[in-house]
Formats: sequence, C-alpha cells, structure tokens
Amino acid sequence: MITIKIVCVGNLKEKFWTDACNEYIKRLSKFCKLKVIELDEQNKFSDINKIIETESEDILNHIEGSVILLDLGGDNITSTDFAKKVSSLSLSSSTITFVIGGSYGVSEKVKQKIKDKISFGKMTYPHNLARVILLEQVYRAFMINSGAKYHK
Repeated sequence: MITIKIVCVGNLKEKFWTDACNEYIKRLSKFCKLKVIELDEQNKFSDINKIIETESEDILNHIEGSVILLDLGGDNITSTDFAKKVSSLSLSSSTITFVIGGSYGVSEKVKQKIKDKISFGKMTYPHNLARVILLEQVYRAFMINSGAKYHK
C-alpha cells in the first residue's frame, strides 16, 4: 500500500478544518497509508528570511520518496492529470510526499530540491484550506484511478 505523506507548516486550530481533514483521512484509509507531519511555524523570528530558511530546513528534513511541492508557480493540472501523476509515481515509489510551505513560502533551496511542483490556481489560500483541498484531490485521484463514480 502506497504511503501518502503531507508535510505542512502550521497546524489546524479550528475544529471545522480538523473535521474536514479527518473526513478525507478516513476516506483515504481504504487506499493508502497517510501521514500528516505538522511543522512549527517559526513566528518567533522577526526576520522573514530567517522564518523561511528555518521552516524550509525543517521541510527538507521530512521529505522522502517522490516529492511534490504545492507552489503558486507550479503546474496547473486537472484532477484527471493529478490522478495520473499519483498513479505513475506510485509505480516507482512507495511514498509520495506533498509539501505545503509556510505563510511566507519556501526557500529557493527547497524549490531547487523539489522539481515537481503543482498549483491549485493563481489565488492564494489559507494553508488550512490548502490542506483540505490537497486531501480532497488525493482522495479524488484514488477514486478516479479505481474507476469509482466520485469524479464527474
């Protein structure tokens, strides 16, 4: 069974985010082993560059397998293309790691290390919502790949 790992900066504070994520985590349990790694936001620093560098080093310490960065400059792909990507990566790796950076983004070092980048569009979303969207899209990908009728 493939492992899907989500490495994200920050945690879910409001119950409605937790509820939404838990629903998709429950649904995904039929298809994969899911690990969510919540990294601390580095708000203790006043220098934005220090925040980005510290969070980015933490991110790099937690990535494994095939890695995809959620990035505004990433490829805009359809849910069907995303499903194909998940399927293809699962053939060559036992773990697919998705990375959601912090409020200020990630360092150039992270962007250079993680070649595969996707975007959920040009709009900016709160990181909690990005996590829900990612979980839903991963679930949708498994449903598409299994031939289920969830995807319309």
